[in-house]
Amino acid sequence: MKHIHKPGAHDALSVEPSIHETSQMLDSYAGEWTSIGPYNHIVESKIGAYTYTMDDVTINYTEIGKFTSIASHVCINPVNHPMDRVTQHHMTYRRAGFGFAVTDDETIFNWRRENRVTIGHDVWIGHGAIVMKGVNIGVGAVVGSGSVVTKDVEPYTIVVGVPARPIKKRFDQETIDSLLQIAWWDWPREVLEERFMELNDTQSFIKKYGGAR
Repeated sequence: MKHIHKPGAHDALSVEPSIHETSQMLDSYAGEWTSIGPYNHIVESKIGAYTYTMDDVTINYTEIGKFTSIASHVCINPVNHPMDRVTQHHMTYRRAGFGFAVTDDETIFNWRRENRVTIGHDVWIGHGAIVMKGVNIGVGAVVGSGSVVTKDVEPYTIVVGVPARPIKKRFDQETIDSLLQIAWWDWPREVLEERFMELNDTQSFIKKYGGAR
């Protein structure tokens, strides 16, 4: 399912997703208050509420949570070529376009679909980062600019480098556990509006809402 709203230069965001007119979403879904930037190419993916992408982002076969921030030139789940064949050129599976067969080879596309990426809520992915196939990035994690993520990332962990490696946690484990338990990203809009001004002070936020949903 796909909703499309083509925003003007000064439009505010709204419940209806904002998808730039230069972007393509193929068999994909964008939730409420989302913003898809210019020249994005998104294939068979689901993007959660409030998540945004900047320009020149590629997303294939991916589940993305709410409130996630994706910088420009990010590539999520770059598709693999069949390296075990005589040739890895895409003519062997996009064969119809080259006139070698009447239909394409769906086994390759199904293989790609089986290696989906999962990105949690409130994740920040920096400029030019690449997230490889099958990776799971936990809630609240940070992927540094230019990083190549080849392994799963734990919640609230900052990873950098090629390949990406953890350098530290955003918070101590007790704070992380409390935030995961509160799960503020699942609050309905009216609750988020009511408590919005409290999002800037982590410890008082946990003290007040820990144990509450």
